[in-house]
Amino acid sequence: MKVGLTAHPGKPAALELARRAIERIGDRAELILSDGIASLAPDRPHASLEAMGGDALLAIGGDGTFLYAMRRTDAPLLPVNAGTVGVLAEVEAHRPEEFDAAIDRLLEGRYFLEERMKLAAQIGAHPIPDVVNEYVVHAAQVGKMGLFELSVDDRLVGRVQADGIIVASATGSTGYSLSLFGPIVDPTLDALVLTAIAPFRVEARAVVVDPLRTVRIRPIAPERASVVILDGQEEIPLEPSSSVTVYRSPRRAKLVRFGTGFFERMRGKRILPWSDAPEGGVSGRADLPSPP
Repeated sequence: MKVGLTAHPGKPAALELARRAIERIGDRAELILSDGIASLAPDRPHASLEAMGGDALLAIGGDGTFLYAMRRTDAPLLPVNAGTVGVLAEVEAHRPEEFDAAIDRLLEGRYFLEERMKLAAQIGAHPIPDVVNEYVVHAAQVGKMGLFELSVDDRLVGRVQADGIIVASATGSTGYSLSLFGPIVDPTLDALVLTAIAPFRVEARAVVVDPLRTVRIRPIAPERASVVILDGQEEIPLEPSSSVTVYRSPRRAKLVRFGTGFFERMRGKRILPWSDAPEGGVSGRADLPSPP
């Protein structure tokens, strides 16, 4: 089995866990390190994420680390949370026994793959990299709103004056879109979630669109530049006369899973709209009589 390993180079906890993974894997698999952490084991081969390949990629960090990796490889990703929230994570760094068990299960093939929709886009006729969470078309100047025209399947649906527009996947519905009161969409679904950022004189409501549709966003304030932001990490300048077309990518993100469901992973992360009741029953309102 060929396993890749990457970790956030700026997180000591992630690097320490990467060292633990190197020792745990040992000679049980062909291990390749990403270039960014090659110094952890100079005797091991290393490569860029784009060139790494392999049967699985062990990624240690936060959601930003996972998104960065998934934009650069098609290998199935085992995400280990050494950050703060870790919405995509399957394993938590503060549970070393669970981490060791996860590596053993990975090497023994005792896992399944969960596929997620990626988004693809092009500026004019030029494709840009796929994303897992979202594309954001935003006014380039801080504190200045833009005017954006939205079309679905080449049919104009409206214009909105706002700081920007988010086109998110179901996976991205628990990211930037959520902070703007967008819906939480089960990540196993394919969908496009359209959310305006601080719209002017318009009620902030998101729209969920069929994944087979194509969404086009065109800035129409010629005196104001815009940018396209990929998963919150990369920016591409957008000329006033250009448009961004977003659609479902033919490529899929693949995550290594051991059986934990979406709602179980969300417990304790303060994302779902209901509280986590303690074991043994529903908390509070003990003074209310039981129903007849």
